[in-house]
Amino acid sequence: MRLTKHEHATLRLDESGDTLIIDPGTFTTPLDALTGVVGVVLTHEHPDHWTPEQLDRILRDAPGIPIFAPAGVAAATDDHEITVVSPGDAVTAGRFTMRFFGGDHAVIHSSLPRVQNVGVLVNDQLYYPGDSYAVPEGVEVDTLAAPLGAPWLKIGEAMDFVLAVRPRRAFGVHDMTLSVIGRNMHRQRLQWATQQHGGEFFELDPGDTLDL
Repeated sequence: MRLTKHEHATLRLDESGDTLIIDPGTFTTPLDALTGVVGVVLTHEHPDHWTPEQLDRILRDAPGIPIFAPAGVAAATDDHEITVVSPGDAVTAGRFTMRFFGGDHAVIHSSLPRVQNVGVLVNDQLYYPGDSYAVPEGVEVDTLAAPLGAPWLKIGEAMDFVLAVRPRRAFGVHDMTLSVIGRNMHRQRLQWATQQHGGEFFELDPGDTLDL
């Protein structure tokens, strides 16, 4: 399975001609001319993780594919059919099996409503928590997509999350709110956390790939 990192929170996974897209949001360059897409995962309803325009571009080339997301996303759109998923669910699309964890978005501030959020484990290899520190209990994570920067993120908590997951490999996502200096500093902190249990950290920029 090959992973491609796009801007911010968007990931593309390719396996034997099938493609899965995760969190195509507003900070991500438009996803055009995709082939072989069999499904989309949206971890939660915030626009940096999905937009109607991004979904429409994907669906033009892959009409009728399932869009997996929590109930909050389904409530936020009248134009797209959402397959609602919750923590504990397992679904398949093409050559991909997805298991969902967590349930809640990390707290930004007490004045802001908390929304639903699911972390997703793909093919028992890649775990992406969305906007949360949800640890997939009982799972030995091969590769972790670890958030680097956000209004809700404190780097010490992000480090503790990586230490708790103990991935064999990790790389940073959710990074478009950071300056270049800030991104590199946060990468160094998560690299340290990954290495504490013998893991390897990869610095992936948009367009970079990693074979899982």
